[in-house]
Amino acid sequence: MRLTTIGFDADDTLWHNERFFQLTQARFTELMAEHAGPDHLSDRLIAAETRNIAHYGFGVKGFTLSMIETAIEVSEGRVPATVLAEILSAGREMLSHPIELLPHAREVIEQLSDRHRIVLVTKGDLIDQERKLAQSGLGDLFDAVEIVSDKRPDTYMEVFARHGSGPEEGLMAGNSLKSDVIPMIEAGGWGVHVPHELTWAFEHAEPPRDHPRFAELPDLGGLPHFIARIEG
Repeated sequence: MRLTTIGFDADDTLWHNERFFQLTQARFTELMAEHAGPDHLSDRLIAAETRNIAHYGFGVKGFTLSMIETAIEVSEGRVPATVLAEILSAGREMLSHPIELLPHAREVIEQLSDRHRIVLVTKGDLIDQERKLAQSGLGDLFDAVEIVSDKRPDTYMEVFARHGSGPEEGLMAGNSLKSDVIPMIEAGGWGVHVPHELTWAFEHAEPPRDHPRFAELPDLGGLPHFIARIEG
């Protein structure tokens, strides 16, 4: 078959991102050491992030607000203002972290763009995602960029209809089974999982290994060969 559109996730698919969240969480753990142990604090933070997604969306700003909320909760309101200021400072630093491309990102996009429409499909804060894309140097390689609030089957139906011939003739590559792969397959397309060494707990899901439109690759470098096999 002929694929018309190839979609790529951004964070931890094309460039590193989760490492900055984990470094900031480690700093948060140190700041809150007097009030909660690491495991308890981590559980409370994940719970806060999960319930706050509907209010704040994905990204650094929601993460920072969830850290502040968790700090107030676990300290029963006794967390010093100086610690809250440190948390806010850590969040601001995350919004200016440097962009480091993952292996094969540029070469694969350039290679596939000769025969396919290339679309970036990413979720998160609009300003931060635009900053990272601009600093990545990859912006001019995409035929379209979609920054969405969440990734569901209907999201991929709309995006791949708008920038191609529908998800049935599209492929989405990303590091998240929950966001990049499974909903794309449910929309009727191909979902290719490219694991990253660090994955946010919220994004964990079981791989649909028996599905004919699922594949897992060790890195992006194998994507052109995989697509060539699909297209025969």
